[in-house]
Amino acid sequence: MISKSPSQDFDADEGAVETQVKEWIQEFVIGFNLCPFARKEFDQDNIRFKVSDPHSNEDLQAALVCELELLEANTQIETSIVIIRGHLREFPDYCDFIERANSLIFELGLEGIFQIAGFHPEYQFAGTQAAAAENYTNRSPLPLLHILREDSVENAVESHPNAANIPAKNIERMNEIGAEKLRELFSKFRPL
Repeated sequence: MISKSPSQDFDADEGAVETQVKEWIQEFVIGFNLCPFARKEFDQDNIRFKVSDPHSNEDLQAALVCELELLEANTQIETSIVIIRGHLREFPDYCDFIERANSLIFELGLEGIFQIAGFHPEYQFAGTQAAAAENYTNRSPLPLLHILREDSVENAVESHPNAANIPAKNIERMNEIGAEKLRELFSKFRPL
């Protein structure tokens, strides 16, 4: 993948952006087995990808409401990933929006039905250094809102023998690879 300057981060067409996120899922998330449930859904094409170009949090909130309504009406869509272009580039702003998104799920009466998993290019767990390897478990090429069906999450967790250990295993795996190598590997997934 050709690396471009930061000023070109969000100039790629929607198809290219979606392809880039799919490559990240295939090579990074599935490749490192960060989510043991991802391969099945990815291989069966059960993940909906929606590229959003919001100019404000209000625009993004409206897009999220539409996506939640779509998922609620179409149970054959297992999960959705909203890819955010050109907005929420700063991780603290993204965290603020995730709080708002979780409140929105409650306000819409969808608590217990959907949940949102967060991924961001600068994801940083509390108490870690920005460059720490473990942060790569939740780093993505662009800010993402991964909408999951809670019943599907519960079923997957129940069927996995050590689901509670997944986060710790992921951190261990990232630390074994090391921050420098991860930074190098991850650089090919940065925005076009």
